[in-house]
Amino acid sequence: MEKTKKISGTKLYRRYLSIHVRSVMQYKASFWMTTVGQFLTSLNMLLGVYFMFRRFGSVKGYTFSEVLLCSSIMLMEYSLGECIARGFDTFPAMVRKGGFDRVMTRPRSAVLQVLGSNIELTRVGRMAMAVVMFVYGISHSGVHWNVGRVVTVIFMLIGGTALFCGIFLIYAALCFYTLDGLEFMNILTDGAREYGKYPVNLYGKRMLQFCTFAVPYALVQYYPLTYLTGRSDNLFTMFLPLLATVFLIPCYLLWRVGLRHYQSSGS
Repeated sequence: MEKTKKISGTKLYRRYLSIHVRSVMQYKASFWMTTVGQFLTSLNMLLGVYFMFRRFGSVKGYTFSEVLLCSSIMLMEYSLGECIARGFDTFPAMVRKGGFDRVMTRPRSAVLQVLGSNIELTRVGRMAMAVVMFVYGISHSGVHWNVGRVVTVIFMLIGGTALFCGIFLIYAALCFYTLDGLEFMNILTDGAREYGKYPVNLYGKRMLQFCTFAVPYALVQYYPLTYLTGRSDNLFTMFLPLLATVFLIPCYLLWRVGLRHYQSSGS
């Protein structure tokens, strides 16, 4: 009897990705129109920052170009996180309709299966706008770019993507108890994308503390930004974004607790 070869998690996820790519390419016009729509929607972020600086010139010492660096990196982090973890964002529908019962019967990781259930490729449109904003920001900010600052941006993208994936994981974990998504979680996802347009310290000391020790947005935004813009020469801030990946640990533990208490919706 021939043995079935077990596929690794990485290869399985690549297969999920391949399936989604082939799926969206069946309706190319719809995909490109949605992608362009995401690009134009994100233009609101750029216009909002632009008109703010047309009125005030600078915000607490930050120039337009420096804030564009902050906004673009945050938008890239959010877009990458939503693209990867979209399955957790749509998880309530899977629970309500009983689709998660099928996931539980399969001999593979539930996290991997939920991740692979929905990969939002149209978020490429948002990332394209973020790249446009970032290119403008680095060309007009006067930042002296070196290897350290380039690595800092890479660390910010890694840490920020992990942070948003963790928040989406919390959102999904809470559905084990509510059988539906909790709208207040949007404050931590879509809300973060909006108030993350500006450095977190602009919102006051308490907000900075919350975004450092509770939900660590500041680790992937404010602190490394001070290093990028020359406001701090502390090399430790360069590695702070990687600490944000630790946030995934309590998020995953919450998921595991919820998984043990899961009861089928009966749909």
